[in-house]
Amino acid sequence: MSRFVFTTFGSLGDLHPCIAIAQALTQSGHQAVVATSEDYRAFVESAGVLFAPVRPNMTEMGDYESLVKKVFDLYRGPEFLIRHMVMPHLRASFDDLMQASAGSDLLISHPLTVTLPLVAQRRGLPWVATVLSPLSFMSIYDPPLIAAMPWLHRFGPGLHRFAFGLFRLIVRSWEWPLRRLRKELGMSPSNQVAIMEGQFSPLRNLALFDPQLASPQPDWPAHVQVCGAPIYDGDAEDPSAMEELEAFLAAGDAPIVFALGSSAIWMGENFWPYATEAAQRLGRRAILLTGPNLPDNLPEGVKAFAYLPYSKVFPRAAVIVHHAGIGTLAQAMRAGRPQLIVPVALDQPDNAQHAAALGIARTIPFRKVTADRLVEELEPLLTQMVYVEKARAIAGDLATVNGAQRAADALIECLAKHGDAR
Repeated sequence: MSRFVFTTFGSLGDLHPCIAIAQALTQSGHQAVVATSEDYRAFVESAGVLFAPVRPNMTEMGDYESLVKKVFDLYRGPEFLIRHMVMPHLRASFDDLMQASAGSDLLISHPLTVTLPLVAQRRGLPWVATVLSPLSFMSIYDPPLIAAMPWLHRFGPGLHRFAFGLFRLIVRSWEWPLRRLRKELGMSPSNQVAIMEGQFSPLRNLALFDPQLASPQPDWPAHVQVCGAPIYDGDAEDPSAMEELEAFLAAGDAPIVFALGSSAIWMGENFWPYATEAAQRLGRRAILLTGPNLPDNLPEGVKAFAYLPYSKVFPRAAVIVHHAGIGTLAQAMRAGRPQLIVPVALDQPDNAQHAAALGIARTIPFRKVTADRLVEELEPLLTQMVYVEKARAIAGDLATVNGAQRAADALIECLAKHGDAR
């Protein structure tokens, strides 16, 4: 039995893939540990996976709603995330990961867990990187849609090469605390930018998104394996919520389902009223997945839930409206239903662009959402069968894609090859 340690940082969308792969490894007879913020202990342990605490803790960073709004700022969000949420906690993260990795055989990183390669080096352990969305590859041949610079996408590889080089210089300036930590630990300097090329492993890089979203490009790093999305639905189902869901679904036509994941829900003050109004004007029923702040005085035919497993509600929808978090998008693609995507920031606009290119979705930037725009974009999704047909075809293609098992098998293979090489 081998011991695999995953580390991750961010929202539930970052945590759930780790849990899914850890469960697959456990079922294969191995030991898997998810090392992350103490705030997620209950999520991990309720899934039957071992947990190890790694700072920082989200609750110690202040009000979560305020943090989300700063991270989702189109222009300053990436800087806030790296400079104010990742870099100030490097030594604590390193120390915690050193403890969590004791007795381990293989370490698995997340794009923001920048101390994991240092821990692997200190312990002499192999490590594998995970890539959650195509944006992380920053390919000039399949250029990502950058939320703050949507116009850039119209230009060719030359301008993207220049823009990515400039961005690299900017990010490098944010990462000086990491260079200082390397010096404190007696490690040799590195010219890599941790959040960019430094996130990739020389051993294996597991792309945890579905192959329909992006194909390998000449400038992807070496040793990339596209596994498909590891699917995990979250906490155990609330029986009363599931009973309410079944009663609502049985009472009428398939509803429009509006969902904003676990983070973008904190941006939804105006979104839920717009969603409600749009559904009413279209004469459609609706389900709102709002998180803990359930709206009051909803009209007949509109039902709000704090949480529902996406696999239980998305396939029952007429249309799925969501923000294109990569995990939410993976669930929506498997549901075989048309999508209206309202991306907020970070990788979401690029994820939305890939889905739209498949012919299964239409998009509205989140900050441009109104009831009028929702009605305008939902009408063709509700009435034109081409969206349904393409969505069903994609779902059929994904029916046999088990991203969690593929990733688990790849990790076991990597460990075996590393052992043979030694």
